Amino acid sequence: MKTLREVKIGGTAKVVKLHGEGALRRRIMDMGITKGVEVTVRKVAPLGDPIELTVRGYELSIRKEDAQMIEVE
Repeated sequence: MKTLREVKIGGTAKVVKLHGEGALRRRIMDMGITKGVEVTVRKVAPLGDPIELTVRGYELSIRKEDAQMIEVE
């Protein structure tokens, strides 16, 4: 299982599954990260947190813990 946290800078991945439950899962989905969507990793902060992504044509920053819950291929 590969997660979004493991994708290198400049890499693109397709979301396969969202782990987690309840409010956390809903928050990730509300940000536009849903099954089947393409996500590109644009930058990673110097200490590794947060991660800047491009999703559905807009830029988004998420925490490492959230990225760990997003399974990609």
